[in-house]
Amino acid sequence: MATVTSIMRLQQIFLARADAELRPLGLTFARYEALMLLTFSSTGSLPLGKIGERLQVNAASVTNAVDRLESQGLVRRRPNPADGRGTLAAITAKGRRLAARATLAMNAGVFTDIGLDEAALRALCDSLSRLRQAAGDFD
Repeated sequence: MATVTSIMRLQQIFLARADAELRPLGLTFARYEALMLLTFSSTGSLPLGKIGERLQVNAASVTNAVDRLESQGLVRRRPNPADGRGTLAAITAKGRRLAARATLAMNAGVFTDIGLDEAALRALCDSLSRLRQAAGDFD
């Protein structure tokens, strides 16, 4: 119980740190994740369903995130040529610029120093990877 509740509490702490870095840029961590997923895609666009799959969130969460990103001019929806009924979310140039700025903020304020030295980080990452693998998170 102590291990699981500690991990869950750390998730809350890290999410709060991420949101604090992203808030001045008009983003939440969920929207940042969606932007980064589009940034890393080979075409800069993905079907909404694929975004949900990759981020492991439900369709309503994807729709909400894309709605907000679209209202900010960071993504645009367009028809999916491979699926006449489907919709793609495509990152805009403005979205790419903001994603780059947000990544700099996340690197500086969240990812760079979590309070452990290199050996402890490696050990923690290895342990978490084993837990995720045991839970079926990896192929």
